Amino acid sequence: MPPLPPAPAKRAAVLPAQAYADRDAHNAAARKARSAKAAPAKSRKTAAQAAQAPALALNAAVPAAQPATQPSASQPPAVQPAVKKPAKAAKPAKTRRAAAPEAVKLFVLDTNVLLHDPTALFRFEEHDIFLPMVVLEELDAHKKGASEIARNARQVSRQLDLLVAHADMAVGLPLSASGHLEAGGKLWFQTAPLHAATAQLLPQGKADNQILEVVAALAQQHAGRPVVLVTKDINMRVKARALGLAAEDYENDKTLQDGDLLYSGALALPENFWADQGSRLESWPDGAHTFYRISGKLAASLLPNQFVWYEAPGQSSLYARVTEVDGQSATLQTLKDYTHPKNAVWGVTARNREQNHALNLLMDPGIDFVTITGIAGTGKTLLALAAGLAQVLDERRYTEVIMTRATVNVGEGIGFLPGTEEEKMAPWMGALDDNLEFLTQGAGSAAGDWGRAATGDLIRSRIKIKSMNFMRGRTFLNRWVIIDEAQNLTPKQIKTLITRAGPGSKIICMGNLAQIDTPYLTEGSSGLTYAVDRFKGWPHGGHITLARGERSRLADYASEVL
Repeated sequence: MPPLPPAPAKRAAVLPAQAYADRDAHNAAARKARSAKAAPAKSRKTAAQAAQAPALALNAAVPAAQPATQPSASQPPAVQPAVKKPAKAAKPAKTRRAAAPEAVKLFVLDTNVLLHDPTALFRFEEHDIFLPMVVLEELDAHKKGASEIARNARQVSRQLDLLVAHADMAVGLPLSASGHLEAGGKLWFQTAPLHAATAQLLPQGKADNQILEVVAALAQQHAGRPVVLVTKDINMRVKARALGLAAEDYENDKTLQDGDLLYSGALALPENFWADQGSRLESWPDGAHTFYRISGKLAASLLPNQFVWYEAPGQSSLYARVTEVDGQSATLQTLKDYTHPKNAVWGVTARNREQNHALNLLMDPGIDFVTITGIAGTGKTLLALAAGLAQVLDERRYTEVIMTRATVNVGEGIGFLPGTEEEKMAPWMGALDDNLEFLTQGAGSAAGDWGRAATGDLIRSRIKIKSMNFMRGRTFLNRWVIIDEAQNLTPKQIKTLITRAGPGSKIICMGNLAQIDTPYLTEGSSGLTYAVDRFKGWPHGGHITLARGERSRLADYASEVL
C-alpha cells in the first residue's frame, strides 16, 4: 500500500507560520519606523506651542528641524533646549529691530536754495547736506552788491566759514556746531572730481549740468542710501527725473501745501448749535454787547478773535467773535453792526457779512495786527483807509496813516522815476488816490469846490507814502500802517515791516493771493500766507477773508470766470 500524502491541515499549518514570521518582521520594522518618528513629532508639537509666544516665534522652528536622537539618562530631552535657546536669542533680535534707525538721506543743495533761504543748511533735521564745488563758485559770484540775493550769499558764506572752523572736512562738518541744535546731520563738500556715465547726455560746461553729474555720481557711490537733489529750478528737476535721479523742491519755506487750507478767520456754526448747547449755554449783557459762554468740542476748536455766525430760517441769528478760549469752553461777543448807516465809518458801511467782520477788527483798539485777504474788488483798501482816517482825524487815536506796498511790476518796467520818495511811489499808489476820491466826494459839498479841495489837502497831509526800501531800523509810534499788496512779499520782508511797529501802532496787511507777481513766490510761500498762519490765535491779532466782490458786477464776474 503506497504511503498517503501529507494531510492538508499540516501543510496549511506551515504556511501560516511563515506568514506570521513575515508579518512579525514587518510589524517590527513598522514599530522601529514609528519609534523613529515619535521624537520629531514631539519636537514639532513643542515648536508649535513655542510659536505661540512672540519671543520664540523666529527661533522655535530651528531645533524642530534637527533629527531626533535618543537622549541618555543624564541628558535632558532634546525638546527642552528647543524652548530655552530661542528665548535667549529672540530678545536681542527684537531690540535690534526696534532700535534700527531710518536711512539718513543725503541732500544735494542747488545754489538757488541757499540764495532763497540762507538758513536752508539747518532745515533738514537729521539728514546730511552735500555742496558741490560749483555751488560755492556761484555763491562767490553773487556775494557783491546791496540786493537781497547778495546779502543772502554773504550770510551763507559766513555760516560756512563758521562750520569749517569747528571740524575736519574729511569726516564731515556737524551742522549743530554753529548753534543750530535742530540740525543733527553733517555737511560734506566736494573734495574730488565726481563723474557719472548717465550724465554724459547733458551738455558740458553749464553749472546745472555739473550739479546733476555730481548727484548721479553720489547715487552710484551710495547705492543703499537715498540721494536727493533740492532745487527751486523746475527745469532742473525735470532733467534730474529724466536721468532717473530723485529731485525735490525746497518745501521748508512753504507755510501751506494747499492754499484752500488757509485760515479764513470765520466759521459757520452747525445747524444744531442751539440745541446742542442746551442748558450749558450761559449769556449775559455788557453794555452794547451780549456775551455767550459755550462748551464742548466746538468750543475747544475755536481760536481767539475768530468770527462765528449762525443763520437759519425761523431761528435767532448770531454774529459773534471769540474773545476767550479756556480748555473746553469759549466766550463769544456779539458784533457791532456796521451795515447800519448810523454806524458808518467815514461814510462807509459794510455791504456783506465779511466786510462787517473786517470793520469790527479794524475799529477795535485792542487789536494790533489785522490781515485781510480777498479777490479783487472786495473792498480791502477802502475799508482799511476809511477805518484809519476815522481813528486819525475823528477819534485822534493815531497821529497819521502810513501806506506802503511792494513795488513789483505786472509787465515791463518804465525805468527810473524822478522826484522825492513820495513822488517815486505815486505811480504805485493809484489805489490810494481812487479810494480817497470816493471817500471825499461828499465832503465839503456845502462849501463848493474850495471846501472839497481844502478837505482833500487836509486828508492828504495826514497820509504818508513810504517805500519799503528804507524801512530797516525805523520805529513807528502811534501810526496806522497799511501794507498793501502784501502777497508779493517774502516771509523775511513781511517780518521786517511788521517789526517796525512801536507802542500804540496798528498794522494792516492786505492782499490777493491769486495775484502774486513776485518770481519764485506761490500761495503757500507768500509772506501774507506766512503772517496769517503764524498770527492765528494771537489775542491781539485777527484775520478775515473777504468773499464777495463789491466793486462792480463786471469786476465781480471777471474775477470768477477769467
